[in-house]
Amino acid sequence: MVAERAANGWLLRPAFQLRPLDESHADAVLADIAASASERELPRVAALLGRDGDVRRFLAAVFELSPFLRDLARRRPQMLDALFDQTVAERLDFLGSEIECCWTGEGVSESELMKRLRLLKTEAHFLIALADLAGEGDTQATVHRLSRLAENCVHAAIAFLLADLARQGKLNLPHPDDPARDSGLIVLGMGKLGAHELNFSSDIDLILFFDHKAVVGDPMEATDIFSRLARRLVRIMQDRTEHGYVFRTDLRLRPDPGSTPLAIPVVAALTYYEARGQNWERAAMIKARPLAGDIEAGEAFLKELRPYVWRKYMDYAAIADVHSIKRQIHAHKGHGEIAVKGHNVKLGRGGIREIEFFVQTQQLIAGGRFPELRGRETVQMLSQLAGNGWITAEACDALTRQYWFLRRVEHAVQMVADEQTHILPEDDEGLERIAHLLGFADADGFSKAFRESLVDVERHYAALFEAAPELSAGMGNLVFTGDVDDPDTLQTLHNLGFQRPSDICRVIRAWHFGRYRATRSAEARERLTELTPALLEAFGKTRRADEALMRFDEFLSGLPAGVQLFSLLQSNPALLRLVATIMGAAPRLAAVITRRSHVFDGLLDPALLSELPDRAYLEARLSAFLEGDRPYEEVLDRLRIFAAEQKFLIGVRLLAGSIDARKAGRAFSHLADLTISAALDAVTAEFAIRHGRIRGARVALLGMGKLGSQELTAGSDVDLILLYDHDPDADESDGDKALAPAHYYSRLTQRLIAAVSAPTAEGVLYELDLRLRPSGNKGPVATHMDAFRKYQRQDAWVWEQMALTRARPVAGDKELCAEIAGEIAAILIQPREAAKVRREASDMRKLIEEEKPPRDLWDIKLARGGLIDLEFIAQVAVLTGSFTGKPGITATLDVLAGLAPDYADAGMREELVRAYALYAAITQITRLCLTGPFDREDVPPGLSDLLLAVTGMPDFSVLEAELRDTEAGVRRCFDRILRGKAK
Repeated sequence: MVAERAANGWLLRPAFQLRPLDESHADAVLADIAASASERELPRVAALLGRDGDVRRFLAAVFELSPFLRDLARRRPQMLDALFDQTVAERLDFLGSEIECCWTGEGVSESELMKRLRLLKTEAHFLIALADLAGEGDTQATVHRLSRLAENCVHAAIAFLLADLARQGKLNLPHPDDPARDSGLIVLGMGKLGAHELNFSSDIDLILFFDHKAVVGDPMEATDIFSRLARRLVRIMQDRTEHGYVFRTDLRLRPDPGSTPLAIPVVAALTYYEARGQNWERAAMIKARPLAGDIEAGEAFLKELRPYVWRKYMDYAAIADVHSIKRQIHAHKGHGEIAVKGHNVKLGRGGIREIEFFVQTQQLIAGGRFPELRGRETVQMLSQLAGNGWITAEACDALTRQYWFLRRVEHAVQMVADEQTHILPEDDEGLERIAHLLGFADADGFSKAFRESLVDVERHYAALFEAAPELSAGMGNLVFTGDVDDPDTLQTLHNLGFQRPSDICRVIRAWHFGRYRATRSAEARERLTELTPALLEAFGKTRRADEALMRFDEFLSGLPAGVQLFSLLQSNPALLRLVATIMGAAPRLAAVITRRSHVFDGLLDPALLSELPDRAYLEARLSAFLEGDRPYEEVLDRLRIFAAEQKFLIGVRLLAGSIDARKAGRAFSHLADLTISAALDAVTAEFAIRHGRIRGARVALLGMGKLGSQELTAGSDVDLILLYDHDPDADESDGDKALAPAHYYSRLTQRLIAAVSAPTAEGVLYELDLRLRPSGNKGPVATHMDAFRKYQRQDAWVWEQMALTRARPVAGDKELCAEIAGEIAAILIQPREAAKVRREASDMRKLIEEEKPPRDLWDIKLARGGLIDLEFIAQVAVLTGSFTGKPGITATLDVLAGLAPDYADAGMREELVRAYALYAAITQITRLCLTGPFDREDVPPGLSDLLLAVTGMPDFSVLEAELRDTEAGVRRCFDRILRGKAK
């Protein structure tokens, strides 16, 4: 028989003829291979390649068109010689048998196994390609052969690894001669491998599970043992050696691949799929097939998964989620002519993925009720869907025809260089090469057929989802399934404004995997999937979209649940935009909402933007928040929680424009007054438990700086002075640990500082600064009222009395607060030499400029003509009797508005008031949004937009020009008023 076949010649006859790109080059290539055959004493091959005829012309075209196949033939011409004795089918059967048993034999090492697998796989791969190009079998036969080849290789590698572990004493195999049987190790082939649909240069998707009954010496080591086995399997299959590689192997379709071992216990896997599995994972499981290891255990595992994959009833949410998968793989409708060059045959418009998805979505919807729709193979299921009436016979025929055509194109693209690519060449020669490999006369003929195929597929695919909700017009793909980035999705994200689209894909996949408590339930993930396009659009518009989404991700990671939030954001676009603004433009607020997710609850209040956060509003809410008898530490923690939430909500109102900078400053100051007052009460009561009280004692806190002038910002420290008084003859407190008055109030003040400023799990209430007390840091931290009165009237420097113009009692004994306010008013109206006050204020401003020069134009506090200049103008006016308003007014803006005409004329007053309003607007927004200084070169674009909104400027260059002019104008006023300079 062999002799008869040899006499008849080579046993692969091309069904049609291919043409090379260059006839002379093809002849040279064939001559080179013939020479290699002669060197290896293969006369039949040399003669075949030297003899004119259909076979020679076919091989000349193949090897000229495919450098990959040419190099294989040159290195191993014996692969051609084998076809004199066996047909392709017979040879492939023989090679398959050799692969199946190549792990057996005495002393077969891992390296020897790797060599055998690579040599056998290479020959099979080569022959499958030749048979495909010759038309010996159709494309369906090709994908089946490739899949069978991969299955044989995995089966052999798994058998070897199990046997090797048994030799090491790690496993007790029931059947040493058949290691996989009853081993408990399950190897599922996924995707195209599971469906017998591998492409020519395909990687293979595997998932490894193991049964808890697996025969492991120590069950506690099972995960580690099988995970190391999986790692060795990948190395055996895909490491490149001098003999090539077997198959690139991907284990990332396992549950939550970023946080799970390479091999997963069956129980853990079933729990995951039941509790956290997603619809795209259900779709992936349609093609799952046990192909190595314990086949019976694999079948049992898939049987247990049936209720998860094949739901008997599809509720609305599940159908909506199927639609959302489709929305992620966007159906393009009428977006212009499809380009052939550079088109992705798999993922592009009208490509293979659309046909596969067309089938899988119908299977997900109907497979629960119709078992016949649960098959793995795409074309077989197209036929079944048509038979059951789910699609038309015309759709079935068209999609079947185009599926196999596109698969042939895919193979041709990959046969050129054995690259895992699905993209057609961009250049003319490359496209011509593909056309010739497919039997077309030229690229034009191929391009016409290819474009018609894509249009045909696109038409049926788009019609499948006509009733499904669409993404925003022109948004493009949004695919976050699996563990590999979709190229079109990366482009979509880039177009939306994301600079690191791959990182964004990784983050969103983590949401879908249910790694956070907020995304752990199926309902939460379904809501989030529906929300994702709108969410990405909203964050994309922040212009620093990546940072914004990362902050939102950090926020999500701390949420206890997500369904309510996702539903709320989906139904309330304005709230979604506000959240995006916070995350993109306000790192300080984003940090608050991330660390304390409960503050987000305040955003759910429908009256949030309509109710003003005045003193009465805040006082009522604080009272309710502290209601009841609570331990001292709990009171302090609740004050921190309340302050953090209310600072956040005041900031949100400012961002949303429902309050202006002035009202925000007052609200932040009211909040500080109330919470520090409550802290003082708690500290006083707690301190008295051990140290008692002093007879006739009264305590008050004097707010200085921005607290005193009610101009606090979100990031302000608080300047305080603690003042006290008591009966003249009180020598010590009446507690168990009695203290003298000075020592008592010093200790009380230190306790207050710790209560307010010490960091706890709930953060810091306020950073306190007590340096404005008499004698500064050198003096005692608490000041007796008589000492304060005497110091301010006799010893205070001008700058200290300037600071006193902003002083305001904020907490403590009401009578003492009134007394302090009266004393301050009396001190401020004392007669002074106006010229001396102006001179000393001017000298002090000069000293500040020398010691703390401004960073730039945007250092509004220190800038020449900035906030300090305005504050000094106002403070000097109060000290010199040049303020015409009511006594006790501390707000800088109010003082500037009431400057006496002989101190500043009407034009100057208007200029100064306008400047302060501009500075306050900028300062409130920047301190609200940023945790550090304002850097013009690194400002979040969203913050730029907010600054333009609050200042009413059309663009940032105009705002900078206005700021520059304003600072120059304020400095002119400062020089005229305090330095007596002419205009």
